[in-house]
Amino acid sequence: MAKIEDMPDVSLRLLEIFAAMMRCSTTVETAEFLGVSQPAVSAGLRQLESQLGITLFERTGRRLQPTAEARDLFEEIRPLFGLLRSFSTRARDMRSGRVGRLRVIATPPLGYSIGPKALRAFLSDRPNVTVAYDVRRLSNVLEAIETGQADVGLVLNAEKLETVNSEIVQRSQMVVLLPEDDPLAEQGTIAAEDLKGRQIVGIDQASQLGRLVAKGFTLGSAPYEPQIEVRYCQTAAALVADGMGLTVVDPYSAQPYLQRGLVARPFMPACEIRASVLTRKGVPHSSTLLGFMEAIRAHINA
Repeated sequence: MAKIEDMPDVSLRLLEIFAAMMRCSTTVETAEFLGVSQPAVSAGLRQLESQLGITLFERTGRRLQPTAEARDLFEEIRPLFGLLRSFSTRARDMRSGRVGRLRVIATPPLGYSIGPKALRAFLSDRPNVTVAYDVRRLSNVLEAIETGQADVGLVLNAEKLETVNSEIVQRSQMVVLLPEDDPLAEQGTIAAEDLKGRQIVGIDQASQLGRLVAKGFTLGSAPYEPQIEVRYCQTAAALVADGMGLTVVDPYSAQPYLQRGLVARPFMPACEIRASVLTRKGVPHSSTLLGFMEAIRAHINA
């Protein structure tokens, strides 16, 4: 059995020249096909024949005719070039973010609004990308990003985040969501004191947005006494749509209900919120991740 050191040291470049020569017949055509000089093709063929100890081509007029040995060897390596083409295509698709797997996690306001729209656009020309998509509370999103369980997080928050990379993609403010026939709907803005004595669906004050709303009432010198308290802004919006009073929520959660007999007015004093994209610190962004982040920016500012 031949030892490894006895095997001819044939490079892929020489095999590429050989395969092109098998298709093109002349060294000039081969050189044009490969984008190299004609002497480089001739030198490559001589080197390959020397390493193999086999005559691969015989000159007939101005053409080089492959020998029987060359034809046999070409059949042996033909599958290799199919694999190389597949490899190159796969690498190109990875570079452009068109293949791979993406793990997305979001808090409900963005997870049920901007996230799905951006994801649909992102996947429209990426049939080979698979996605794990989850919607959780902010603490769960932060943990998933910090530990690498998710590649990207979409959150709506009012407080600065230190443990992850945070890119603010849009700033907005909390709104009052109420029936369009409510007298307060005629106002351009609605102050906390305007809501005294009204039936309010409040947000759990254990959450950032809940604390933000409560702080707004305090700054507005108005009592904050919700009759109903829920965990998510989407839940509050759904209850208001079912005639349960009014609520102060983020504009993303309010948006789906604006064509269903409800209107949104800015809440005063203004309670700023930030839509942010989170990624793990110290981890390079893949092309797939960069593509999704770009889709988020495009759709949130559309």
